[in-house]
Amino acid sequence: MDTDDSRADGRRQFLKCMAWAGAGTLWLMKSGVLHAQPLGQSGTGQSVISKDATFSFVQISDSHIGFHKAPNPDVVGTLRRSLAMINAQSTRPAFLLHTGDLTHLSKPEEFDTLAGVMQEARVGRSFYVPGEHDVIGDNGAEFFRRFGEKQQDGGWYSFDQDGVHFVGLINVLNLKAGGLGSLGTDQLAWLKKDLAGLSAETPIVVFAHMPLWPLYPQWGWGTDDSAEALGYLKRFGSVTVLNGHIHQIQQKVEGSITFYTARSTAYPQPAPGEAPAPGPLQSVKPDALHRYLGIRDVRHVRVGGALAVTDEVLT
Repeated sequence: MDTDDSRADGRRQFLKCMAWAGAGTLWLMKSGVLHAQPLGQSGTGQSVISKDATFSFVQISDSHIGFHKAPNPDVVGTLRRSLAMINAQSTRPAFLLHTGDLTHLSKPEEFDTLAGVMQEARVGRSFYVPGEHDVIGDNGAEFFRRFGEKQQDGGWYSFDQDGVHFVGLINVLNLKAGGLGSLGTDQLAWLKKDLAGLSAETPIVVFAHMPLWPLYPQWGWGTDDSAEALGYLKRFGSVTVLNGHIHQIQQKVEGSITFYTARSTAYPQPAPGEAPAPGPLQSVKPDALHRYLGIRDVRHVRVGGALAVTDEVLT
């Protein structure tokens, strides 16, 4: 039940996390731990880059190509501005993570537009996981055909980059009551096996669309069976979990696991409990929209700290 107390808790949690609001996020990995650093904080329009960074990557989320209402009738334009910010960085990111809701209604023409725009990103490679808006009508068949990795039948996958293990999870199929995400027994069994052979000192980065912690279950902002997945991750000294879905920045630390949600490149949503339901925050004025949209940049350094994470809003 959505009580006054639960709404108040959501508001307090949101306000507590607002300190992370910035123009976009640059993720730096130091000693296997992610650190956040706002893009553009140098005053030159570019991020201050650690000289000992071994690699960097960027995260964007919730581009919602096909959406054309208030507060943003031009989601293609704001996605392009986001990519331009990425391209302006002094160091080319090794890859880009898109954490879902590429499209708004899973239409072929929306996927066509997204694919064309994403070619503008000057990054080594792009990785994707679907959002619930990408699996409408066909259970994600079109998404997986165009943007999915082919490692597993279910679409989940992992890869390694300079000693860091990355895991892309799918939690938008077979949604549970209230719209909560779900991983399912097959994916959980695969995750356990995927992690089993890794040293506890291996830095882990997990990315998915819906949050892997119960951020605000009243709105479906969580994953029903995430506790089992987190149980497999707790033995590692550094775990970073990146999600989209809620179109705003919130953070939670639980032992060695740090959770970050991301801004959208399309439109903001209300803070937990600040509206009757989630959805586009239409009260945002056009000239203020850029303050709510952004990207995230992450950098990894082998020694001397944690992953450096920078959130940057559109300029």
